[in-house]
Amino acid sequence: MKNIFLLVGFFIFSLLPAQFDNINAGEVINFRIHYGFITAGNATLTTTKTSYKGQPAFYVRGVGKTSGAAKTFFKVEDTYESYISENREPLFYIRNVSEGSYTQNLQSIFNTNNNTVVLVDKKHTDRPAKTIKVPNDVQDILSCFYYLRSQSANNLKVGTVIKMSVWIDDELFPFQLKVVGTEKISTKFGKVNCLKIIPSVMSGRVFKEKEGVTMWVTNDQNRVPVLIKAELAVGSLKASIDGYSNVKYPIKFEK
Repeated sequence: MKNIFLLVGFFIFSLLPAQFDNINAGEVINFRIHYGFITAGNATLTTTKTSYKGQPAFYVRGVGKTSGAAKTFFKVEDTYESYISENREPLFYIRNVSEGSYTQNLQSIFNTNNNTVVLVDKKHTDRPAKTIKVPNDVQDILSCFYYLRSQSANNLKVGTVIKMSVWIDDELFPFQLKVVGTEKISTKFGKVNCLKIIPSVMSGRVFKEKEGVTMWVTNDQNRVPVLIKAELAVGSLKASIDGYSNVKYPIKFEK
């Protein structure tokens, strides 16, 4: 559940500023999460237009929870929050999670003037804040989702490789995403034409696939994620679109 929700965030991406022209304030995207044939939980991404310390910003909130039998065996309640500037730069990021007996509450404050992140551990208040140097293209879990969606069609052609640095919890990870093709994906709303994307993480100097993950996002101006699959050591996880509202452009589902 933890890994698949993080991957939803990865949609849920070079360095030139762009506006959120294709993202509607008030947009809501819901996902149903499956482990094999079992419905394991749900995740929701919402976007609100707001301000952060006096500057216009988007507030993005991601919530993931286990449900049904999965909740009985392993309870997960994860909340991710991010304030993102109109130039697609992360400003303030929160990861507040409860996964079984594991809990964490971290806040990351991004300073684009000197390329640093101030990390505050809200669970362990006795620990001092840390200041970490980061590259100028850093994204957090949620902001990279909108970074991808703000790319032009020319930047998302088949064969395109997009590289980025993603801040996860208290560590920076080099990632790349490759657009490997187009494919029609069946959803509860009908079939829709999608871009097929494979993410990988850098290990040493080599990019390696992470858990056999594949992602599909609508091949239109919305670029809404409709399906994510992750092959695990035992079984597989899948997140599929379960609902959406207030997207900027109509999504062309075929019945």
